[in-house]
Amino acid sequence: MSLNGIAQETYENAKIATEDLNGTARYVGMGGALDALGADISTISTNPAGIGLFRHSSANVSFGMVNQQDAQKFANGNATNMSFDQVGFVYSMRTNRHSFLNVAFNYKKSRNFDYILSASDRLNGASQNKLSYLKPNLGVYGLSKGNDGTWYGTNGNYQSNAFTQLDYLYLNGLGMVQQDKDGRISLYYNDANAYMFNRANSGYIGEYDFNISGNINDRIYLGMTVGINDVHYRGYSEYTESLVDQTNKNIGDVTIADERKITGTGFNIKAGVIIRPLEYSPFRIGLSIATPTWYDLTTSNYTTLVNKTNIEGAANSGYVQESYDFKLYTPWKFGLSLGTIVNNCLAIGAGYEYADYSTLDSRINTDDGYDWYGDYYQNSESDKAMNAHTQNTLKGVSAFRVGMELIPDKNLSVRLGYNYVSPMYNESGIKDGSISSPGSFYASATDYTNWKATNRITCGVGYNVGNLSLDLAYQYAVQSGDFYPFCSYSGDSTPEHNNVCDAVKVDNKRHQLLLTLGYHF
Repeated sequence: MSLNGIAQETYENAKIATEDLNGTARYVGMGGALDALGADISTISTNPAGIGLFRHSSANVSFGMVNQQDAQKFANGNATNMSFDQVGFVYSMRTNRHSFLNVAFNYKKSRNFDYILSASDRLNGASQNKLSYLKPNLGVYGLSKGNDGTWYGTNGNYQSNAFTQLDYLYLNGLGMVQQDKDGRISLYYNDANAYMFNRANSGYIGEYDFNISGNINDRIYLGMTVGINDVHYRGYSEYTESLVDQTNKNIGDVTIADERKITGTGFNIKAGVIIRPLEYSPFRIGLSIATPTWYDLTTSNYTTLVNKTNIEGAANSGYVQESYDFKLYTPWKFGLSLGTIVNNCLAIGAGYEYADYSTLDSRINTDDGYDWYGDYYQNSESDKAMNAHTQNTLKGVSAFRVGMELIPDKNLSVRLGYNYVSPMYNESGIKDGSISSPGSFYASATDYTNWKATNRITCGVGYNVGNLSLDLAYQYAVQSGDFYPFCSYSGDSTPEHNNVCDAVKVDNKRHQLLLTLGYHF
């Protein structure tokens, strides 16, 4: 059985677990292919050993502009936004003739949530509210009436985790539940013939990295980074269906307006090594590993149903709001990189990174208290039901990076890069609201998108004037996906239970201009 309607679950968590290509203009201009070449502060979060190649102290600050191609303004979302992307420094100390010990700090915007998604299509014998009709009829949960007169989804004597906030709004606000004088319950639903959807996301994940690194005789470079992540996500969406009655006559529209926020913090540890295997060759091999980011997060929503139909007895509007604390552990990451320098004027780098997102661990907070020393702690356990869904929906992701930097003049650099990230989502992935999980219970939207591969093309230039450096980069990123307003249900022995919607192709095409100012001392 596969229905829909999940809030903080696989698809929402995937937004938090992924990263953009961002950092200094040099790093972005070379497609992020600097993990073996090093000597750029952005490698602090990808291969910490890259900081060990610095021979002088330096400081950098980066900012720029991000534009979403073909996007139309919606709510507070704009197609073009300014962005503060990075600031950091490296302090380099010589320990002997051929060895250095370096310490560094860097902040970067690892994830930029600014995005506007718009989709619309026809519906034939399907609707979002029909999901709330099907669940009790298919045995996902039962119904009971509370002391306050509202209907709830139950599992025995307990409220069902598969009863979402949208189920609550439809069954109560739209009045889909009826009870006769003898207490018998009956349900009804309305099909829709079309829908329109718009969402504007905003916010970011800030990553604060602290690093210690060094080298042994200019042959082996070692580094370790401790990172702290700060999550600020906000999304506002409006989903409108044009409903029809049993004779297929239009009876008006119903809109679900949903505002969701996700905030919290996390931390991780990253380690790396760069080896120069041949004493008189600049060729380098890099290896890196990153622990999961252990997040403590809070998701909250304010969701409204606006009824503009002529359904008798239905309310004009209704609302629900909830807040939920949970933990999320992202997957381990592993990296391999190569790099070399030709004639002191051409740097070439390549890298590969792998992370298995099917192991994304959604966790439920259990009990909490104070330990022997009076320190606060909070326990958690894996949400086994939701994690099983994640294993079937997400998969391992491979990221490939190649880049080059040409130095035609001692003060001038020209850069090119390419970055490819394989798809995270299985094509058959769905948002399954029949899961007995808090992720389902706190649902307030049913849409989801199975995004495909990401391709990024980058270029840039750099110019040095004494101890000052000025770097400019451009990045074009493109990704397409299949959007669904809700997941389909079909194959039931009762034909009218079929509730099928088709995918709509959506794109995320982004242009980024990035400027980095640096000072070496």
